[in-house]
Amino acid sequence: MIEDTMTLLSLLGRIMRYFLLRPETLFLLCISLALWSYFFHTDEVKTIVKSSRDAVKMVKGKVAEIMQNERFGGLDVLDAEFSKTWEFKSNNVAVYSIQGRRDHMEDRFEVLTDIVNKTHPSIFGIFDGHGGEAAADFAKAHLPEALRQQLLTYEREKEREKEKDKEKDEKKESSGLSYPSILEQQILAVDREMLDKLSATYNEAGTTCLVALLSDKELTVANVGDSRGVLCDKDGNAIPLSHDHKPYQLKERKRIKKAGGFISFNGSWRVQGILAMSRSLGDYPLKNLNVVIPDPDIMSFDLDKLQPEFMILASDGLWDAFSNEEAVRFIKERLDEPHFGAKSIVLQSFYRGCPDNITVMVVKFKGKASEQ
Repeated sequence: MIEDTMTLLSLLGRIMRYFLLRPETLFLLCISLALWSYFFHTDEVKTIVKSSRDAVKMVKGKVAEIMQNERFGGLDVLDAEFSKTWEFKSNNVAVYSIQGRRDHMEDRFEVLTDIVNKTHPSIFGIFDGHGGEAAADFAKAHLPEALRQQLLTYEREKEREKEKDKEKDEKKESSGLSYPSILEQQILAVDREMLDKLSATYNEAGTTCLVALLSDKELTVANVGDSRGVLCDKDGNAIPLSHDHKPYQLKERKRIKKAGGFISFNGSWRVQGILAMSRSLGDYPLKNLNVVIPDPDIMSFDLDKLQPEFMILASDGLWDAFSNEEAVRFIKERLDEPHFGAKSIVLQSFYRGCPDNITVMVVKFKGKASEQ
């Protein structure tokens, strides 16, 4: 019996030496240890991993629950899980917004439309805050209204000039005042006001800014940060309305380096190892270093040419789970739902494991002349 045991132990020892002492085994073991040390050497990361595993278990359970429902509308029973769930519906626009797995709700949105006077463009805004709610709250409270006032003044001046003299009106148009210039001026002005207010109380909060101006023939979109817009044209194609401002992009990386800053990888590429976007409103410590800027990218689109069906404006919580093309296909199949598919895609993003706040706005273009 003892001899048999010794023989067995000897055999196991030879097997272990054969496998464990082989060069390729040792190499893989070293690589595994190095990766483990790099990714899981802090308590914070361990906590994140544990939370992610718990989230995956929860999602699997909820997916099974959803599959038992006959209709997607059965998801209504799950709304109670979200500490803050906001929804909005008016004519051709719908919004659905959830806190999701975050401890705080920092997303904000705004819709300003003038149903009586259709010559005034509608204003749609998405503001995804970080470092607190103050910056997103400030942008929501001040930017859309400031734009509305400036646009009303601009439209009145245009009408006044047309009545006086057509030639003067042409000179007015060539002076450079336009929807893009108004957007840029007001966004930069709100950022300056925000910095003055928040820095006075050492509030380091910041926010993205995605704003669209919609008139009868033109769509103008301004973007600061990584909230994103996409449009579905007459052929069902996904047309980007904005481009994310990320630190790893060559243009942004060069600008940051020229300002004396740096980017480093901490879960994602971050400016000064802190901010996962290269442009924002607020963020006064990084603004003081000039490594983060508020300058918007602005794009204009001819609606007669595109003949769009709808557009999606959303915080990055959606885009963590959906590509532009996926989102357009998803919404296109659900435009007849009460929220034009906004609620469905938000909940689907949550079930896919998105850890962020999620806000989605869907604006329908079909019949816009009668609905706006």
